[in-house]
Formats: sequence, structure tokens, C-alpha cells
Amino acid sequence: MQSIDEVIIGRQGSAGLIRLNRPQALNSLTLPMIRAIAAALREFAADPSIASVIVRGEGDRAFCAGGDIRLLHESGKQGSSDAETFWREEFRLNHAIADYPKPYVALMDGITMGGGVGLSSHGSHRVVTERTRFAMPETGIGYFPDVGATWLLPRAPSEAGTWMGLTGLAINAADAIHARLADHCVASSDLSALIEAIGALPVAASPADVHTVIAGMAVAVGESRLAANRDMIDRALAYDTVEEIQEALAREAGDFAAETRQIISTRSPTSLKLTLRLLRAGRSSASLAECLNRELGACMRILYNPDFYEGVRAAVIDKDRNPKWSPASLAEVAASDIDCFFVPARPPLFEA
Repeated sequence: MQSIDEVIIGRQGSAGLIRLNRPQALNSLTLPMIRAIAAALREFAADPSIASVIVRGEGDRAFCAGGDIRLLHESGKQGSSDAETFWREEFRLNHAIADYPKPYVALMDGITMGGGVGLSSHGSHRVVTERTRFAMPETGIGYFPDVGATWLLPRAPSEAGTWMGLTGLAINAADAIHARLADHCVASSDLSALIEAIGALPVAASPADVHTVIAGMAVAVGESRLAANRDMIDRALAYDTVEEIQEALAREAGDFAAETRQIISTRSPTSLKLTLRLLRAGRSSASLAECLNRELGACMRILYNPDFYEGVRAAVIDKDRNPKWSPASLAEVAASDIDCFFVPARPPLFEA
């Protein structure tokens, strides 16, 4: 099996190993990485000597910080097809992970954001650690939660996913488990031992056998801030417009509500309205494939949205952290401005 420098493919006993190897870039995904991961998953699925697959990030800072935002930004500026190719192949990989025929173990040690969520939370066995910092931060760069997040976030308890999608704030291991985006917490120092234990399972090992190994090494995660504020989150974020959510947050007492309202006020107004509408559509969708198709259509329109270029400029290029959104207020974003993001991409990723 072939490896590329940025993805190292190997095995540990009966477990196939996929190691993201861009630690200097927080293991953020490039198109060659996506292709290498997809190819490895196909080969592992067909290999009778492989019982499970384990994915981890190299270095001590991140599992995967997301996709190649610079590529998407440059592709949109140049009018090339690179962005569409990236999204199509990444989203197909997300779906393949969700539908994988063998236990798929994601070790979300460190930063796990954006595309890293797509590589992990669709898997059958999702492991976080005390170092996990998990987020879908896209509203802060003029984008929206993608990689199937519009399927995952609406299935978090009540409105926890809405809070995550709108604020883009990072959560910890306890929060990720509360939000049903992870399953177990294992100490970062024990991950190598966990890989060895999973690899020691027989080739006939079942998903339940893998679960038992992980559960046997799991540790307590402490209190979840999302769980502690669940009642407030459910009251204030149950509305179907961002304006109503902000008004409801203003009526709530306490620092958590005030922080939530303040953070939302700094995000792209267009992204906020688009994200909320996509999350609500995802809640009533029948499948991940339906959500990914919808997300791809929105991706193709985001390339015409000035906030995307301004958000990436402020966060990644100039790094001044001071984006100037256009329109600058929620009131200036009409429903018709959001309608254009709901035009299906052609051809679709998956046929209905």
C-alpha cells in the first residue's frame, strides 16, 4: 500500500493505520491527503486480514484542523475548478466513513475542527482526549459548517448543535461526548497502548469487541459546559431566525448567555443565517447523503460571497482577526439572499 509524505499508511496487528502527517499545518487536509485516505480505506475494506481502521494525527497539537482553506480561497479568486473538486472528494470521503463496513476508530487528540470533524465524527468509534479542542468555526470565516455537519449537529441533544454551529466556539471532550459527536475519552498518554490493544484483536473482531477495548481504557471526562447550560441553550436557540435567537439570549441571565450573544454578534451575518437554515433543513433530512448534496450546492455559491474571502483574509492571510462583513448586520441580509445557496449542485454527489 502506497503512502504519501502527508499521509502515512501502515498497520498494527489486525488494525489498519492512517496517520495524518502535516503537524506543522495542524494536519489540515489537502486534496492529495483526501485521495490517499480514501484509497487506503478502500484497500483496508477489501483486506481480510484487517479487522478495523484507526486514524490519528501526527504531532502533539492536532488531529486535524480542517480543510485547505487557502486552496478554496485561491480557487474561488481564480475561477478554477479546484474548490469544487476538493469539496466533492472530501464529502464523498465523509460519506464513505459513515458507511464504512469495518470499525473505524478516530483518535481526536488535540485540535479537531472543520474537515477534522468530517474525518472523525462520522466514524463508528470516536475517541477524544483531555487535549481535544473540537469546533465547527466556519461562521467566523464567512462560511458554514460542512463535511456533513448539517446532519451531525441537528442530532446533538436539543439545541447544542445550533449553539456550536452559530458560535463556532471550541468545546472539550466532555462537551463533544454530550453532543453525541464522540463516544469515549481516553488519556492522550494511553493512545499508543489503545492502538496496540485494538491491533491485538483477532481478524474476526466485531465492532462490539473494539468498543469493549476502548471502553476498558476510557476515563471520566468531568462536567460538560454545554450540559450545564442545556436549559438556557434550549430556550434561547430554539428559534428559526438568528434575530430571535439574539433577542432571546439578551433576555437570559448569566455569563454563558452573554458570551454566546457577543460571539454570535461578531460572526458573518450571512453565514449565520445560512448556517441556521441549513441546520434546520438537516434536522428534517432523511440521510447524510441528502445533507451533503445540499451542502455542496451551498459551497458552490459561497465562492460568490464576499464574506468568504474577507473571512479567510482576516483569519488566515493577513491574520488581523478583524473581518469587515458585507452586509454588516443581520437586518441587511434578506431571506432571498439566502435562497440562492439552496440551488443544487450539478451533478449531485449522490443520486436521490
